Amino acid sequence: MESGANNRFCLYELIRPRIETMRIVLVDSLIKHESDFSDVARLERDFHAARWLRQERFIASLAIANIENNVRRLIRTPEVRVVHLSELTDALVGEFEPDAIVLSGTLLDFDFYHSDLIEGFNHFIKGNRVPVLAICGGHQLVGQAYGATIVTLDKKLPRERRKDRIVEYQYRFVKITDPNDPIFVGFGDQADRRWQKYTQRRHLLRIWQNHGLQLDRIPDGFKQLARGYLAEVQMMVRRNEGQLIYGVQFHLEKSFQDWQYDKYWDHRNESRDGRLLFDNFLAEALRFRGREDQFVGNGHVAVA
Repeated sequence: MESGANNRFCLYELIRPRIETMRIVLVDSLIKHESDFSDVARLERDFHAARWLRQERFIASLAIANIENNVRRLIRTPEVRVVHLSELTDALVGEFEPDAIVLSGTLLDFDFYHSDLIEGFNHFIKGNRVPVLAICGGHQLVGQAYGATIVTLDKKLPRERRKDRIVEYQYRFVKITDPNDPIFVGFGDQADRRWQKYTQRRHLLRIWQNHGLQLDRIPDGFKQLARGYLAEVQMMVRRNEGQLIYGVQFHLEKSFQDWQYDKYWDHRNESRDGRLLFDNFLAEALRFRGREDQFVGNGHVAVA
């Protein structure tokens, strides 16, 4: 095997990390403590704090593991810190000095979250200057902080349709609307064998969807990057006022999920588009931070 390559998680191509080291904060965006539940949640007929928390913690463990797998496969020697949404503060950023922050997806509607959690996040994200990648529920969390409304796929408020929602739970194509954004560097390169023919022809991404909510519009200060069939705002970016925030409605992190024991979906191969997006985000975050010296083989770092 070539030095620095890892073929354990893809059957058809070697994964060659192009980044030497980065400090990454992974944010567990799900509910962690009973005190995190709002009064709205407590009024639900089936509310049971212990049972709901067990489910939240189980989903959180899967979500963080999938994201961390991407980080550890795409960066040679990452420094990772996992924190809960309630712990995402300016003090944390000042102490750890991360190069990027990645927000996990969520499970419950945000009106089931205690208002302190949402208000604390909104305050943080508006002042934050570290590059952010927000995934699924994290994407919605960012959107509401900048003025968008979270609605169901048939455009109702979450409280109006708690049950029997339309959901996307499958691989879908989404349309790239701004192929010139750096997140798509190399995607349309005919000479790049990593890329898939359908995207070369029509600027499409094939990605894993798992959600029943969406943003009703592009938030203030953001630009749309991709659109979908049921959820219009599939990708967005905020690149102004010293901020770099990418939001993706889909789950780009599924690429390295280990389905060795459950082969219901072979995410390792089917989600390669997501893996390339994740890799490009990490590279763009390094550039934003002025740390291009951490790219492997540029003369500034040792190549193993």
